[in-house]
Amino acid sequence: MLTAGSKLGPYEIMAPLGAGGMGEVYRARDSRLNRTVAVKVLPQHLSADPDFRQRFEREARAISALQHPNICTLHDIGHQDDVDFLVLEFVEGESLDQRLSKGPLPLDQVLRYGAEIADALDKAHRHGIIHRDLKPGNIMLTKSGAKLLDFGLAKVQVGASALASALTEVTAENRKLTTEGSIVGTFQYMAPEQLEGKDADTRTDIFALGAVIYEMATGKAAFAGKSRASLIAAILSSEPPPISTLQPMTPPALDRVIKRCLAKDPDDRWQSAGDLASELRWIAEGGSQAGVPAPLVAHRTNRARWAWLAAAVFAALVVAAGLLYFRNNENSLKSLQAYLPPPENTSYFFTGDSAGFPVLSPQGDRLAFVATDERANRLIWIRSLADGSVRSLPGTDSASFPFWSFDGKNLGYFAEGKLKRISLGGGSPVDLADADNPRGGSWNQNDVIIFTPSSQTPIYRVAASGGTATPVTQIDQSRHSTHRWPYFLPDGKHFLYLAASHSKPHADLDAIYVASLDGKENRLLTISTSHAIAVPGYLLFLQNRTLMAQLFDLSSAILKGEPIPVASGVHFEEGNWHGVFDCASDGTLVYQPDVSAHGSQLLWYGRDGRVLGKLGDLDQYRELRLSPDGHRLAATIGDPGGNIWIYDLARGVRARYTFGGIGDRAAVWSPDGSQIAFSRAQGGGANLFLISSNAAGTEKPLFVADKLKRPTDWSPDGKNLFFTQTPVGFGVWLLPLSGEIQPQPFLPPVITASEAQFSPDGHWVAYGAQESGRTEVYVTQFPGPKGKWQISTNGGRGPRWRRDGKAIFYWATDHTMMEAQVEMSGSQLQVNAVRPLFKVSMPIDPAGATPYDVTADGQRFIVNTSNTLEDQPLTLVINWTSRLKK
Repeated sequence: MLTAGSKLGPYEIMAPLGAGGMGEVYRARDSRLNRTVAVKVLPQHLSADPDFRQRFEREARAISALQHPNICTLHDIGHQDDVDFLVLEFVEGESLDQRLSKGPLPLDQVLRYGAEIADALDKAHRHGIIHRDLKPGNIMLTKSGAKLLDFGLAKVQVGASALASALTEVTAENRKLTTEGSIVGTFQYMAPEQLEGKDADTRTDIFALGAVIYEMATGKAAFAGKSRASLIAAILSSEPPPISTLQPMTPPALDRVIKRCLAKDPDDRWQSAGDLASELRWIAEGGSQAGVPAPLVAHRTNRARWAWLAAAVFAALVVAAGLLYFRNNENSLKSLQAYLPPPENTSYFFTGDSAGFPVLSPQGDRLAFVATDERANRLIWIRSLADGSVRSLPGTDSASFPFWSFDGKNLGYFAEGKLKRISLGGGSPVDLADADNPRGGSWNQNDVIIFTPSSQTPIYRVAASGGTATPVTQIDQSRHSTHRWPYFLPDGKHFLYLAASHSKPHADLDAIYVASLDGKENRLLTISTSHAIAVPGYLLFLQNRTLMAQLFDLSSAILKGEPIPVASGVHFEEGNWHGVFDCASDGTLVYQPDVSAHGSQLLWYGRDGRVLGKLGDLDQYRELRLSPDGHRLAATIGDPGGNIWIYDLARGVRARYTFGGIGDRAAVWSPDGSQIAFSRAQGGGANLFLISSNAAGTEKPLFVADKLKRPTDWSPDGKNLFFTQTPVGFGVWLLPLSGEIQPQPFLPPVITASEAQFSPDGHWVAYGAQESGRTEVYVTQFPGPKGKWQISTNGGRGPRWRRDGKAIFYWATDHTMMEAQVEMSGSQLQVNAVRPLFKVSMPIDPAGATPYDVTADGQRFIVNTSNTLEDQPLTLVINWTSRLKK
């Protein structure tokens, strides 16, 4: 280890940069040219090998002649005091390995970096140089693009004994498997011929690049194993899942390109890195014109629909075969995995406060879930895991949070402010109890249902035949504000539930409890921020989006040992403390991978749907609101709550304006742009605050009361503020900003209204309301309300007025941006035309927050463009316990 200030020839060591099997790297100063360089000191066991040193010097001379923008330049080689070292270009940025720790890259970056690396390889290959150790750790991402490091200096012949030793070493799953002095490089990216001891050629690099691009696109290694032996076996004999099964919006052409890169036989791969680079650029340039979904737009073509249908049929066949195999081979220790896309012409509905998470039947043979069709109709669907058939349940409109009866013949669910039940054998739904803002239910063998009727209530019980609902838990308000996601244990007398706090969401207070129906038992089980379920032998719950299993005695409800990871990157709905996973007692597990955990992107769109530019980087954006003069943008950043940030649009920079933990959101500008009203989570509620938009002064309370409140608009004359208020439904309230007048309801909560917006002249109000099971956009007069005109016809949310008052923009439930031309005359309003503008994926916020805004002239839209989960397939695992590391 070299210390700061030591010298190797003219190079003065400044600080260490990293270390690996091929040596230590230091930041250094070239005293002759007064420039910063990177110095790599080679390990002693390599420097001591005369054959290696001779080949090293020969290859170094060849590589130093490579001049390419995507290759890190080799400036010099040296030897001093028995130390061999390289002097390289100092590259600022982050390694691809570091970037991948945050998750997969956006498709445009995958294609760009992939093509750049392929270009670099092509340059080297044409000079007779093979990299031999291509991996994410040897790729730097800089402002100018990708830079390839450590070029071709790591080839070491491996004897049979060294390979045999490597095969026996057991390591943690998915850990980078490397070994010094034997097989140089990283096992996950080695081609089969390397592992078989054959000489590497240019096609070996192409295999490694295919594995790297696969990982960039999916966030997962193409090949993995629990030991070196199992990893090498996977590379030699198995194929990774297609990228499109993990990232459904991936162009099919990219799957084809990667499959050819990863061919086992070098003759079946791309024969030239230059050809590979050209293919990646063709995909990037083609986009939707190449017959595949464009990476930034979430609509599906007919070809994609047929692809999903084929995938569904295949998945059903695989599942049926798997169930048959495993249930007839009880002693088998193998596991089977399949992918379940949503039914044809539908999208999964697993996000928001009215989601319909997937739940397995007690027998593990059927899956219930909620999906929406292209007309935004929301129903419960049942998929048979025995034959792959799928059907919807008529009458379950606007359903959320389904759960099975103990015998699997009925389903409980929530809709229209009620707890309901429906028989799978047919018949109409039956209302059982009131539940205006529910958070889950469970049904035992004695036909008792426990459920949470609203977001800040304890758990209640009611007979499955209906009747009076009574509480079975009592909330300790000093610690929690909600009890939710009850789950009966097999005895039907005890149940699990999540206790959490709205004022300090996801703090150490959030935990899973076990309680009894008679109230005699109620104790903490484990710290968690998600719901939990119990199956024979295990408790399953999430920790940082990783599904964990912990030994659990069902009879005593006592945990044992330590949690064991089952699946990483699972979709977690932070806003309601629920993961998208379920498990049946027969060993069937279902979960949805999370593609949105790494944030969304703010994009500028034109009226024709063209992307005009982007604002900022990937982040957890929520609501957006442009300032009256259009020069600034207020955005909530953070999930589930966040803080208010303001972008200076001219410079593209942002500054944080509130510092209230993770509960500040819903910024609304005053008419002159000098102030911002916003909502802050406090003490189980959310109160209205005011702050200067130039950050001068301090935040001051505007309206404090024990309810959840969110501002939606400020009147043009500056005298009034609209806000929504819950938990008793959503209603629009009016807050006068002068005098002692108390807030008054403008639109009653019985119609579940939200997102009220003043017209530019202040005489009209556009709002969203759910009067018929689906949110539509309406207009009424102000003051009032007086009259009512329906603007949208197939669902609509988030109305915004054009500054001349002659048009209203909103987004339909299929994420299509709409424009309605309106004309007002006296007390009458006429809708002249309603037309679609463009379609884009935006995150759904059930409380009415709007993930877009539009400039005053209606020409440009700033949109929070999300990684959509709606079409992300479910992962189904049969016999999941065989995957646990005991």
